[in-house]
This record gives sequence, structure tokens and C-alpha cells, in this order.
Amino acid sequence: MNRAAVLAPAGLPGISPDVYGPADFDAVAALVHADAGIVLPPGKAMLVYSRLAPLVRTTGSMTFSAYIQRISHDPVERRRAVSALTTNHTYFYREAHHFLHFAEQVRPALLARLNAGQPVRLWSAGCSSGEETWSLVLTLLGEDRVEGKHIAGRNLRVLASDIAAHALERAQAAVYPAGDLKDVPAVLRDHWTRSDGDTATIADAARALVRFRSLNLLGEWPMQRAFDVIFCRNVMIYFDQATKERLVARFAEALIPGGHLYIGHSERVTGPAAALLSPVGPTIYRRKSA
Repeated sequence: MNRAAVLAPAGLPGISPDVYGPADFDAVAALVHADAGIVLPPGKAMLVYSRLAPLVRTTGSMTFSAYIQRISHDPVERRRAVSALTTNHTYFYREAHHFLHFAEQVRPALLARLNAGQPVRLWSAGCSSGEETWSLVLTLLGEDRVEGKHIAGRNLRVLASDIAAHALERAQAAVYPAGDLKDVPAVLRDHWTRSDGDTATIADAARALVRFRSLNLLGEWPMQRAFDVIFCRNVMIYFDQATKERLVARFAEALIPGGHLYIGHSERVTGPAAALLSPVGPTIYRRKSA
């Protein structure tokens, strides 16, 4: 099926081809791929329309063609458009085996480093609305409240980054429907969250550890210090193979020797990064020491 068939009026009822047509979809797809590495196949034509139509209207652009001209020259509006086209589906303790591995195999060494006065740095890359980040932080603080507060007072920082401003705002607010935390171990919920009726808020001790930043993974990375742990899960599924391989190689280079990378269940390490990372569990990799 060609793009014209996908975008034919019968496929998008009520949308004038003068407002949104095949050339507009192609232009958006090319721009988003170049800017953020996201691949938009023709089957996403309706998604592009539904996500960007409110921005077309609020900017007074009238047509997608006019809006595309605008975002081609306006980096602020282009970030809004890319943010609108990102997918932010996630939940607490998603792929729970990652947090079990982190608790049992990685956390003890991190605590030893902290107790020795050494810095520990973690990165939730593509943090979306924060569920992954907080799952990681709660797991690190652990089941002993006294020990957790001791950990929080050490040289420990967690970076949470995403390209979508609206997702970052929710992540930083750290307030969720209480039912969303049902998969979090009860003892961690009791120690590191506060409940108020149907709402749960991440505790201040956990929130103080995290720095939220807007970051395009395909752009420059301003971080100076290497990371002990990087989580980047279910982000690369939206990239083409070449982009995936470049990104994983950058992650590998950003890890300390012995550091760990956690990726999504359908993602794999291939390309140059395979020489730097050893698999140590399902979609879990360890940076080689030499």
C-alpha cells in the first residue's frame, strides 16, 4: 500500500487534503527522524494528525504545511511537536526482573561504594512520566528505612531525562493514582511513598535524589561523570537499527567499567557496543572492565 492510499480521505474521514496530505506526513516523518531518531511508518498517519492538530490550531498555522514550515525554523516549536509525537506508556515495576536483578546483584556493590565515600550515579534515560525512575530509586533505598535514609545522605544522584516536556513535568511532580503503585513491593510503598486517599506521592527522601532534565538522546550529552547504572527501556523500539546501535554504543561508553545497562524486553545489543558489553541476564548487560 502506498502513502497516498494510507492518507486517502476515506482513511481520514472529515480531513481535507488541503489541510493534511501525504506530503505533510512525509515531511513530519523526515523531520522527526532527523531530530529525534523516531521512525514513523505510514500506518502512523492518523496518529500524526491527532497529535499535531492541536498545535497547528494553537499556533494559527491553519494547515499542516504551514505548521511544518514553522517547526522547520523554530526549534522551540519543533521540540513541542516532537514531544507530542512521543509515546509515554509505562508503569511501576515494569519488567520486574530488572529490579530484582538490580536489588540482588547490583545494589550491594553500590552501597559499598557509597559507604566508602565514593560517588554513585544512575541514569533513567527516556524516563517518561517517572514510573521507571521511582521504581529504581525505591529499590535502591530498600526495605530498611534507617539504611535507606543513610543511603540518601551519601554521594548519590539519579538523572532522569526525557525529550517530552509534559512527561517530565508529571515525573517531577511524583504524584500518581494509588492504584498505579500496586506492583511496588508493599514495604517499599510503606517506607518511601505517602498516601492520601486515592493518591500516592513519592517521599521527599527519594525525590531529593533525582535531577530531571530535558534531553534528546540523539543530541549532545552534557554529563561529565560516568554512570554506574543506566536504564533505557522500550525507547529504542521507535528507532531504526543504525540509530539503535549508535545509541547503545554511547551508553556503553557512558558506563564505568563493571557498570550495568538495562534495556527493554524486545531490544538487543548489537553493533560496536557488543564488544564493550557482556550479557548477564535477560536484556541486562555489564560493561567489560577492559
